[in-house]
Amino acid sequence: MSQGCAAPAQTAHLPATVDLGNEAVIQGTVLRGGDPVSGAYARLLDASGEFTAEVVTSEEGIFRFFAADGDWTVRVLAPGGVSVDSAVTAKTGEIAGVEVAI
Repeated sequence: MSQGCAAPAQTAHLPATVDLGNEAVIQGTVLRGGDPVSGAYARLLDASGEFTAEVVTSEEGIFRFFAADGDWTVRVLAPGGVSVDSAVTAKTGEIAGVEVAI
C-alpha cells in the first residue's frame, strides 16, 4: 500500500485482476523538469468539482484511479505548494493517460 492512504501501490502496470472490458482507468505520471515526483497527492474530482478520491504518487510519480465513464479533473498537490489541475475523460475499456508537469 502507498504510505499515507489506503490505496494500493501505484505502479505503471495494471494489476492482473483488472479487466479493462469492465473498468474505466485514469492513470498518469507527475513530473518536475522531466523527473518523476514521488509523494505528491493526486485527487480525483468529478464533473462538478467534488472530491471523489485521492492517492499518493509512487517513487516513479505514478497514480491511478478507477472511475465511472465521464469527465473528471485530476488535481495534483505536490511538494513546494504546487497545485495543477488536468482535465481527463474516462471511458470503459480504456486507460485515460495523464501527464502532469509541475
